[in-house]
Amino acid sequence: MGDASRTLSVVIPALDEQDAIADTIRRCLDAREEIVAKTGLDAVEVIVVSDGSTDDTEVIAHTFPEVAVLAFEHNRGYGAAIQCGFAHARGDWLGFLDADGTCDPRVFAPLCLALEEQGAGVALGSRMGPGSAMPAVRRLGNWIFAVLLGILSKRRVADTASGMRVLRRSALAHLQPLPDGLHFTPAMTARVLLEDEIGLAEVPMPYAERVGRSKLSVLRDGVRFLASIARAAATYRPARLLLPPAAALALGAAGVGAGPVLFYLGRFELEEWMIYRILLASLLATLAGLFAAGAVVSERVAAIAHGRPPARAGVTGLASRLFTRRMRRVGAIALPALAVVLVWPGLVQYAATREVDMHWSRAVLASLLLVAGAILAVATFLLNMMDLIEMRRVVGHRPPEPDRVRPAAEAGA
Repeated sequence: MGDASRTLSVVIPALDEQDAIADTIRRCLDAREEIVAKTGLDAVEVIVVSDGSTDDTEVIAHTFPEVAVLAFEHNRGYGAAIQCGFAHARGDWLGFLDADGTCDPRVFAPLCLALEEQGAGVALGSRMGPGSAMPAVRRLGNWIFAVLLGILSKRRVADTASGMRVLRRSALAHLQPLPDGLHFTPAMTARVLLEDEIGLAEVPMPYAERVGRSKLSVLRDGVRFLASIARAAATYRPARLLLPPAAALALGAAGVGAGPVLFYLGRFELEEWMIYRILLASLLATLAGLFAAGAVVSERVAAIAHGRPPARAGVTGLASRLFTRRMRRVGAIALPALAVVLVWPGLVQYAATREVDMHWSRAVLASLLLVAGAILAVATFLLNMMDLIEMRRVVGHRPPEPDRVRPAAEAGA
């Protein structure tokens, strides 16, 4: 087989694919010479993983002596089969394709070349071209996932769930843990795009109609695909999930409260029916503050966990810059103080007469200010804890160096 580092290991996960597995294996074996000739690799090995198949898939795979066959006694999942194949593979270049006859193994050659030329960690074959036989419903779902992931990652991808890919073995450490189910591929795509540690190359490929019955449930697996993208975003870029609802809630609060505010500025009074709008605006503003503070804190946690500096650009960077330590400290003190000032007349009156003749709007606004101050105080505490954790994790930390040094004069005899 030659040097393992120059070997492409092709894993074929298969669950009850007896009608297509023989042709898939044969085409992979026939494509080896072309892949080696075009890429300069030394060898291509083929590994079939039977994922608890109950038909003759495993038996048929065993008829090819050049192919390694691994088998699960019971079904463990598409992703589990691929990762099992990777663990037993010899090569440092790891590829996989579906066993249903939809993918052309010769595409491994341009995938390997794209991986090399673009210095990427993962290369995937895009099934979204004009000649693709992908069903319309799945094409639509893939497009929706691609748009969503593009918004979260700020990088473009056409096919989030392609079942034909090549990746460097060294990239696996940045991708783990990956799920065992059919959402293995969108989870991998999401982590590559969101982590920014390894590049993603995308190569158009033909996609044929599958042989046999599909194992994919559009609704159930679509929800899993969506959840895997959201989970990856929460792991690597949590602020991008939390800041949009924070902005929407803030706009909602401004829209609901605009009427009473304008009414008060014009007449210096509020009518009783406005209490409901003001309470709703106060609730929306509180939730907006919670989401915004959560975005800044979680982004800091993610940065420490993945060993990268906090975001400085984009909306996330803007939120972090506005949420400075000084602003948090001043807000945590000033907002509760302003709340006390607003209700002070009522507190004095109650202490003297055990009655309160204060307009309800003062109590509502004071409550909002107190909650906002508490949010800032808790966020400051958590961020300070993150700073301490990061300082302890710094390897080889050195004390600050002086800008100028004057050695002490040597003592005379």
